[in-house]
Amino acid sequence: MGVDGSTEVVGERRHLINLAYRLLGSVAEAEDAVQETYARWYGLSRERQDAVGNPGAWLTTVATRVCLDQLGSARARRERYVGEWIPEPLPDRTEWADDPADRITLDESVNMAFLVVLESMTPAERVAFVLHDVFRYPFAEIAAMVGRTPAACRQLAASARRRLRTPAPSPAAAPATAPAGLVRAFKRAWEAKDIDALVSLLAPDATLVADGGGLVGAVLRPLEGATRIADYLLFIAAKAPGLTLLERTVNGTPGLVAQHTGTTVTVAAFETAGDRVTRIWAVRNPEKLGLWQPGGPGEDAGA
Repeated sequence: MGVDGSTEVVGERRHLINLAYRLLGSVAEAEDAVQETYARWYGLSRERQDAVGNPGAWLTTVATRVCLDQLGSARARRERYVGEWIPEPLPDRTEWADDPADRITLDESVNMAFLVVLESMTPAERVAFVLHDVFRYPFAEIAAMVGRTPAACRQLAASARRRLRTPAPSPAAAPATAPAGLVRAFKRAWEAKDIDALVSLLAPDATLVADGGGLVGAVLRPLEGATRIADYLLFIAAKAPGLTLLERTVNGTPGLVAQHTGTTVTVAAFETAGDRVTRIWAVRNPEKLGLWQPGGPGEDAGA
């Protein structure tokens, strides 16, 4: 297994990207973590590479430790973040322009509701939970990766599950994602500036969370209540005449993308209960919308 690049080592890239995105909630940070992992592999001498019995396991261990370090520093950075922090949204796999090895598999473990709850976990809880409950690694292997006992890893995963039960279920029983018909009705009501229709499509206690990162205008705290949210959406529409709304898959579920003067300005993910929208996550931070810009992986996407 040498530095000339074995198929086995290169073939691990997609798995590592998938793991790192779920651990970090950011495509850019996931790519950095995987790049660092490969840098460490190729930094080994040929003899040390040949001594690694299972390169895939070695790479996963290193990537996990890199992500664990990043989660610790990210928590400090997010305490200084302007407004709410929302994970970076993903377009449908058919709109992913990069090499297939960089595509992130879209399943219940990347829907926005699930990723947001992962953010409430400690770094150690998140790593233990994602490795075991999402990627099905046994606790003995996780223990070796993170330098803890299997019992400690089991306890961390159990603690993480308790955080999930109230705000959102686990991937095996994923939260209700927005039906395409409901998203379409929401889009039409917003386009028509029909406040009554918008209110009727929102649960009375619905919540809207926006992430502008201090770089663009966005509410700094969650908006609660159907009427307040509808008023805000109509304010946005009035502030940006010519806003184009497009139905797109966001993190594997129906969502909306808004475009203004040819630029994607917002990507919105939804959670529903019955025939009402209960939660909207609106990502407006331009640093998180690169995959959605015209000419890139979501070439005609929008706000």
